[in-house]
Amino acid sequence: MGQLASISLDCPDTDVLAEFYCALLGLVEAFATPDRGVVALSGAGPMLTLMRADDYIPPSWPDGPQRQQMHLDIAVDNVDSAADAAVRLGAKPADHQPAPGQWRVLLDPAGHPFCLTAVRPN
Repeated sequence: MGQLASISLDCPDTDVLAEFYCALLGLVEAFATPDRGVVALSGAGPMLTLMRADDYIPPSWPDGPQRQQMHLDIAVDNVDSAADAAVRLGAKPADHQPAPGQWRVLLDPAGHPFCLTAVRPN
């Protein structure tokens, strides 16, 4: 059997998203193609790989028409202060917040939804 090596996100600009996720998660660049069309970040379990998509359309969460296909849940100690810090890094709060006491939904600079959460596995 295998081991999860990377989670990949399409985006219009890998450098913008790499800078955002490096600052948000304390990651470092592990690999990049010469044209920077693919940038892989490491330091938090599986790598986070950013892949340039010239025809990228950001998700319209929660109702579409461009549905999200995956999102990241990021465990934090304090959802409010982590959300404030993420916004300072370039995230935007999502309009729809289904359970803001447990998960705070934000959008990264490319429009991908991600959640900050105090909920952790046992």
